[in-house]
Amino acid sequence: MASTNTALLVVDMQKDFVGPGSPAFGQAIVPSVIKAVDIARARGDLVIWVVREHDRLGRDVECFRRHMYGDKKTGIAVKGSKGAELLDSLVITEDDFKLVKTRFSAFFATNLHSLLQSSGIKKLVVVGVQTPNCIRQTVFDAVSLDYQSITVITDATAAGTPEIHEANMFDMKNVGVATPTLKEWCESDA
Repeated sequence: MASTNTALLVVDMQKDFVGPGSPAFGQAIVPSVIKAVDIARARGDLVIWVVREHDRLGRDVECFRRHMYGDKKTGIAVKGSKGAELLDSLVITEDDFKLVKTRFSAFFATNLHSLLQSSGIKKLVVVGVQTPNCIRQTVFDAVSLDYQSITVITDATAAGTPEIHEANMFDMKNVGVATPTLKEWCESDA
């Protein structure tokens, strides 16, 4: 159980998304994600590692991606593969929680909301990739579920281009989501 009412959601910081050979935009935020995790742990916040893991045949993946999976295809974030692993520089501790998802939102068809409620969590802080997909969908679901406060750290999240990232940050800010930089968040009380 967290000692605060805040949880840090670390989304999709896996080798297929931010490791060597993945798009460079995700690699740039790794130091900021590491610092956000360190700060959250120091504050006593619950750290939740949200990861994608898919069946090698793609039976649990979105329809538009199923062509990437199968007997002779590698797919993305296949359960048990190197690509589904967190980056080597990111470590789940025994006080952290790992949540597996198969869709953009960390809330869709998972026990995340129940876990947060039973842990007394009212505030969410979100970092990771990608801003228009998993970050945005998770955040919009959190807004719909009435979390007291939702924060997306602007320089600890990333998208395919700076323009896509900024447009999605603008949209999230317009629904009441706080969008500080890592420095601003570190200097705040939560």
